[in-house]
Amino acid sequence: MDAVFLKMLNMSITASWLILAVVVLRLILKKAPKRIICLLWVLVAIRLVCPFSIESALSLIPSAETIPEALFVLEPSENQQNAELKVEINPVIPGNYNPEIETTVDRIQVKAIYATLIWLVGVAAMLLYAAVSYLWMRRKVRASIHVSDVVWICDDIKTPFILGIFKPRIYLPSGIDDETAAHVVAHENAHLKRRDHWWKPLGFLILAFYWFNPVIWLAYILLCRDIELACDEKVICGMEKSDMIAYSEALYSCNAPRRLVMVCPLAFGEVGVKERIKTGLNYKRPAFGIFALAVIAVVVVALCFLTNPFTREIR
Repeated sequence: MDAVFLKMLNMSITASWLILAVVVLRLILKKAPKRIICLLWVLVAIRLVCPFSIESALSLIPSAETIPEALFVLEPSENQQNAELKVEINPVIPGNYNPEIETTVDRIQVKAIYATLIWLVGVAAMLLYAAVSYLWMRRKVRASIHVSDVVWICDDIKTPFILGIFKPRIYLPSGIDDETAAHVVAHENAHLKRRDHWWKPLGFLILAFYWFNPVIWLAYILLCRDIELACDEKVICGMEKSDMIAYSEALYSCNAPRRLVMVCPLAFGEVGVKERIKTGLNYKRPAFGIFALAVIAVVVVALCFLTNPFTREIR
């Protein structure tokens, strides 16, 4: 198990370089289609899930094994024996003093065991949190009324969201007006068509195993925002300006409290609304040149950060 934790630790470090590259590209490619930006997060997921990678001269990863495996697997020499200090040689030290040699490798291995146990406890806590919060939300919407297709109305919620992985449902708060409900349902249906109710739980599952890396927390937060932006883009791409304004007003009225989103990480609430309203009102269909540049950026990032540098054999 220590070897597994070490492997994931090294994988998280190499993935961190890719995440930092994606963060920079998000700033450069602000006008690019958001669905292309989401592809960059797919590359991050591949880097975190795939335990191996091909080697390439184009790789910009400093090292595929930042923490050497030898630190975890080396063992003391078989010829090692307890050292005895002779009183004749060391007259200052009492004759009954008989210290044992403690190797650096032993200390590192003990620390590795403790680190692995802490990692496993953290993973279990993250998964338990997701399960309990999901069950809590299911109980909260238990008294709901079926409206149409996958749309349900609930009195006990204040903001719309999607809940469910294999049989997702759109839950709307009671009292929502028809125009706002139409825009919200269009938005949530875009999520379902994009299979976002699969990708977000998958992202949280990956985060649960890499909870110790703050850079991966940043990646998960930005992934959730980019999923919402891509979904908004899908809905408003064919709208007139007046419809965009109405859609933005619907987003604002359904702004989810941050605590609700954190209560259940597997549910889709309306987050990052201010940024999304600003982006939606200023939306313009991306030019072909920007689209092509974004695709090229994805390919370059894949070549440079999904591959490992060549290993050099020490002779």
